[in-house]
Amino acid sequence: MSLTGKHILSCDLFDRDMLEELFLLADLLQPVARGHRVCRVLEGAVLGSLFFEASTRTRLSFDSAFLRLGGAVSDTTGVTVTSITKGESLADTSRVVSGYFDVLVVRHPDEQAVHEIASATHVPVLNGGNGGGEHPTQALLDLYTLRSEFARMGKSLKGSRIALIGDLRHGRTVHSLLRLLSLYEGLSIVCVSPPSLPMPRELLDRAARCGHRIEETDNASVGLKDADVVYATRIQKERFTSTETAFDYSADFRVDGALVNGVCKPEVVIMHPLPRDSTAGANDLSNDLDQDVRLAIFRQTDAGIPTRMALFASVLGVAHQVGSSLRDADWYRPKYIGPNDAPFYSLQ
Repeated sequence: MSLTGKHILSCDLFDRDMLEELFLLADLLQPVARGHRVCRVLEGAVLGSLFFEASTRTRLSFDSAFLRLGGAVSDTTGVTVTSITKGESLADTSRVVSGYFDVLVVRHPDEQAVHEIASATHVPVLNGGNGGGEHPTQALLDLYTLRSEFARMGKSLKGSRIALIGDLRHGRTVHSLLRLLSLYEGLSIVCVSPPSLPMPRELLDRAARCGHRIEETDNASVGLKDADVVYATRIQKERFTSTETAFDYSADFRVDGALVNGVCKPEVVIMHPLPRDSTAGANDLSNDLDQDVRLAIFRQTDAGIPTRMALFASVLGVAHQVGSSLRDADWYRPKYIGPNDAPFYSLQ
């Protein structure tokens, strides 16, 4: 099925063939994302970036992806700077701004808001995160990262043990990732969380119906044992109701060097959608792994650019033009982006 003109609201839209097509296009666009080549297939197109909730990585990643394809971007961040504060409905807002742009990216704390916005326009709407619901483009870049990491090691995703640890109840990134992982075969998916923050049952049941082995535990050492992939998430305090607390998220759930080296496979891939909470007592992904080449968190963020570029090109119907439009870039790019980048991750 072609993605041209489609809303990208949920990972349920994708099948394996569509994912592979997107990832092959992302491979082609990698040199553009890294600043070595230029592609202008969206020259003249304008992206409307409507973020009703705080964002740094996602918003800038979408913006960069669109700009590197030659398009222009107009940003709005926060409810207070929109006419919503004057009583305008989301439907009216959507119809109005759709007349200004060729595609919209929307983030909103209300899970249903992005669907309401999409229903009011035929301009493609991409979900940049809808409350505790989904984050489909994050899941795409996560899976693209896994694909790259496993290919580098000569491994197959099939049969892997994938541990998801953290706030699995409110974490929209793990919700979307589990939906995409359900399209693959023979996985062992281990959900590690306090009893009060479990993965939604309907997502676990779906994965089980697809033939995957599902485990749940509140013991990190047990859950991460022999893991091929560890995907950690922070506590989503901003999504807690008045009756929820994070009192039971103890240091036992912190993913650090001692835990990883003690129970995971030696070549484990360590991931996190970011931001990670570095405040004292947060018990998130520890920074003692920052110089460990198995830590893929920045390879994840970098993967967001080619993945979202591929999605924009597909949704706007110009994917077939990418190959013939590439040309070399002349400006300077460093060999490595960060001082702790793995040796195999050179830009050259």
